[in-house]
Amino acid sequence: MSELKSWVRENSTLVYFLIAQLIAAGAIAVSFVTYMTNLEARVSTLEIRGSPHLAEINNRLTVTEKETASNKERLERIVTIMTKELHISPSDHK
Repeated sequence: MSELKSWVRENSTLVYFLIAQLIAAGAIAVSFVTYMTNLEARVSTLEIRGSPHLAEINNRLTVTEKETASNKERLERIVTIMTKELHISPSDHK
């Protein structure tokens, strides 16, 4: 036991540093849990009450999906037309 006490006295700076790191890690863990709890509460509130912003975002996504599908169809049509003019079948191109 006396060896431990003498080691702690000789390495007090290291011991204090390690204790400070443990306290900091604990504070970070508590902070993270608090943040996640608050985030979960916000998400739950939005799910229960709904949000006009969510409806607007959903509408935008729907429009974007339709535009993407339309653009894909146009691109496929352009590729088909151009490959016909080159006398290449589209399957050879891919």
